[in-house]
Amino acid sequence: MARKPKITNQQILEAAREVFLQQGFGGSTVEIAQLAGISEASIFKRFSTKEELFFAAMGLPERSLWMKELENLCGKGNLKENLILVCLQILEFYSEALPRFMMLRSRGSALPEPGIRLEQGPVQDVTVLTSFLEREISLNRLRSANAKIVAQILVGTLMNYVLLEQLPCSQAGLVTEAVRGIDSENPSTAVFSFIQSLVETIWLGVAPI
Repeated sequence: MARKPKITNQQILEAAREVFLQQGFGGSTVEIAQLAGISEASIFKRFSTKEELFFAAMGLPERSLWMKELENLCGKGNLKENLILVCLQILEFYSEALPRFMMLRSRGSALPEPGIRLEQGPVQDVTVLTSFLEREISLNRLRSANAKIVAQILVGTLMNYVLLEQLPCSQAGLVTEAVRGIDSENPSTAVFSFIQSLVETIWLGVAPI
């Protein structure tokens, strides 16, 4: 008789993430086990408490993808198209990170030590994007401009776009549908149109003369 395939910790965390993002910390471990296709006891053989499972499932995704992309793009190709690509990747990161961060904050004082601070993330993102823009300015691929302000506009707008997803559908409208499940390699028409319009607007002020 063939053995049932072993369920990995990652599969358990994916099931837990789905339940916790929908229901908060009150989500049932029984439901998580059913979704993962294992017994509830199997969960607690790998995660000693529900809280440990929660924090593991809500762990923030790595933010290195788009930053590494910048290193490869600097001084190469069509800069406007590069900015669209990078903005899509930043939006994809925030669409994963912000809902998890908000769920983590809902646990308040229960946050593990050292505390998880996404607040530092956007500051780092602005710094990295500013450096990229400054290098492009030095190569005369952008006109002389305040690179930090441009980076703050881009990062701030992308964060705000994702935050609108957290509003009730009646308030967020199409934005909720546009952001959910974003894939930077295959973005929805609405997401791509938004990013393209954002970059086009910024480009009017920074395009090389």
